[in-house]
Amino acid sequence: MKRAPHGRAETTQTTTVNEPRDQMTSAQRWLLAIRPRTLTASIVPVVVGLALAPPRTAGDVVIAAITLAAAFAIQAAVNLANDYYDWLGGIDTHERVGPTRVVQSGLLEPQAVRRGFVACVIAAALLGVVLIARGGVPILVVGVASLACAYAYAGGPWPLASHGLGDVFVFAFFGLVPVCGTVWLQRGSLDAATLAAAVPIGLLAVAILVVNNLRDIATDSKAGKRTLAVRIGERTTRAQYLALLATALLWPILLTPWFGAAVLLPLLASPLAASTAREVMQRSGQTLNEMLGATARLQVVYGALLALGVAWTRLA
Repeated sequence: MKRAPHGRAETTQTTTVNEPRDQMTSAQRWLLAIRPRTLTASIVPVVVGLALAPPRTAGDVVIAAITLAAAFAIQAAVNLANDYYDWLGGIDTHERVGPTRVVQSGLLEPQAVRRGFVACVIAAALLGVVLIARGGVPILVVGVASLACAYAYAGGPWPLASHGLGDVFVFAFFGLVPVCGTVWLQRGSLDAATLAAAVPIGLLAVAILVVNNLRDIATDSKAGKRTLAVRIGERTTRAQYLALLATALLWPILLTPWFGAAVLLPLLASPLAASTAREVMQRSGQTLNEMLGATARLQVVYGALLALGVAWTRLA
């Protein structure tokens, strides 16, 4: 048996599953494992990228579909790795207040989840072969970095998430990289406008992570997982969340020189952002779970409005 950093032995089962969970099908358990509600963080940046560089041919549409599939595979890999390695490292325990983790709760065997992670990495790599043929060396570099970080986020000898770098990882690989990568694959070039348009998408992706880490400050600190939230404390983490939302909402003003007034459409998400922020400021612990979904919905609404504003400019 493999010994975990905190003395946990890797066995084939963890905890006893209660009766309702025993009734879950294998498909339902795997769906829970990949956390489908979080997959919107993969969709939004690709959609914005496609608004910036709309497909022009049938081949472009195929590449767009493969780009989206690869993004799904990478995020599923991140989620599975996070589930497995947080359990293995003794971070996910019976004290966890977040959404169900399939290994810690005994819904899936640890080695099965690890194999699922490997399968997602292989799927992403195979899809990446097509994308590399289209986009060349830049896509090869981005693809290798994405897969490496999917593992390094929660696993490996120096997990990024446990050393306060999760926010940087999410901003880069769920904001800048997918938006810019999508544009590169469609037109083979990048410009300052593309990079600028990717920024608020990355900021809102980080906001989702901040809610997660805010909720888990107590348990992460106890387990030795030094997320940024653990390092800066609850009050500053809440301030960070507000700053991320405020910056994202104001950011379109900076985009108007490239895209005109239509790019201000994301400002329509301000009421939703305000209500979500208010709830995050007032909640703690398990009650923040709802705010994960609410923040993800905010990113979807914001991203859709940004894509619409950019597309309007492109078609005008």
